Amino acid sequence: MQLRVSMAVTACKAVRRLIRRLGGGATDFPGKVAQKLCPDILGHLAEDVTTIIVTGTNGKTTTSRMIEQILIDNGLSYFSNKSGANLMNGIVAEFCEHAHASGRKTCDYALIECDEAAFKTVSRYVDASYVLVTNVFRDQLDRYGEITHTLDNIRIGLKNSPHAVVCLNADCSLTASLREDIDNKIILYGVNEPIYKERVKEASDAPYCIKCKHEYTYEYITFGHLGKYYCEACGYARPDPDVAVSHVLTSDATHSEIDITVEDKTFRADIELPGGYNIYNGVSAVTMAYAMGLDPGHAVSSLSTFECGFGRMEKFQLGQAETRMILIKNPAGCNQVLNFLANIRERSVFVICLNDNYADGTDISWIWDVDFEMLRRIEDSLAKIYVSGVRADDMAVRLKYAGFPEEKMAVIKDYDALIDAFTSQQDPVFIMPTYTAMMDLRAIVSKKFGYKNFWE
Repeated sequence: MQLRVSMAVTACKAVRRLIRRLGGGATDFPGKVAQKLCPDILGHLAEDVTTIIVTGTNGKTTTSRMIEQILIDNGLSYFSNKSGANLMNGIVAEFCEHAHASGRKTCDYALIECDEAAFKTVSRYVDASYVLVTNVFRDQLDRYGEITHTLDNIRIGLKNSPHAVVCLNADCSLTASLREDIDNKIILYGVNEPIYKERVKEASDAPYCIKCKHEYTYEYITFGHLGKYYCEACGYARPDPDVAVSHVLTSDATHSEIDITVEDKTFRADIELPGGYNIYNGVSAVTMAYAMGLDPGHAVSSLSTFECGFGRMEKFQLGQAETRMILIKNPAGCNQVLNFLANIRERSVFVICLNDNYADGTDISWIWDVDFEMLRRIEDSLAKIYVSGVRADDMAVRLKYAGFPEEKMAVIKDYDALIDAFTSQQDPVFIMPTYTAMMDLRAIVSKKFGYKNFWE
């Protein structure tokens, strides 16, 4: 067995080096090679590593990058799959990359972003010490199926992780319900007041009680189905969080300033990313630090210095254009980006790139559940909307039905021409791509403007 482990680790590293010399990312295929040589390689490599798993629908990458900064600031030895390769092959490749040929660990901690559908498989091999679940939203129906299937996958993963301290989002009625199915130590986090003064119109992915199917009543909603919910019929309600955003002081185009309360102590946090959803990412990262026994005050300080994940509010200077790239993949996430734009009221250029490849989700009907109608309310501050991607024409039709004026909209399917068009703008540019569009655009940006590759 030791020979097979050594062969798998050596082959994985060699394949990754070769592919990267050829210009590829090598985030997935090397792991596939390793598993061919040793099918249970992940179990062997994860044996003596303290593993932190972050899973859920939205916020995994940014939350993981925040936790990473906390690990750095605490001087802990770790590795992470920061490229975002969060399926089994990508996770195996990262473990191989950070192991000696013998299979011995090179780091004490593994920080793993894990796809919510893959978690049930990964957890069969990795006995995680800590698991954080961000939320559960409807996403890629062609792959995940109904929202309850996603919840079931996470539940299986948690049951496969009996030794983990589990951090759950109290504001998500679906995620919070998981605490009743497991015997793990559980730490709850949440936001104790509304985030936005004005929210987009959005359909709830969980309007009915998970226990009795009666419609929830809300004291307030933060976004989507998140907030302070309760069921008047059976009494199921949002539990009080152990770690909470007690006050939202500022949330503007550049950052959010909040108070986070842990064990009756309140810390002022400055999150160097805009958007209300990043408030959740911030409090969840502090919750993980608390679960690990790290100083929560130091963890709060780390939120002001972390480097955001690629494509997650990532900022570039492209020609004349100050640009942010913000991944979208489902109605909830897309609506939150629109919330962000609606609340800054800054004159800007908007770019939407819609693909329907497997990694994006082949069903694009979700765009009709997004409140693009709100663009009419901020029409005066939108200089231009560019539409691109494999399904650009479908996106253009959606915007047309939303009432956005056609003269302010341009369809440009070629990415090089698209980049030339928006980089000539004087106004800030916000790019909303689906996953494969983001990867393609990110590669062009790296090559053309000298930014680091996405896996670096």
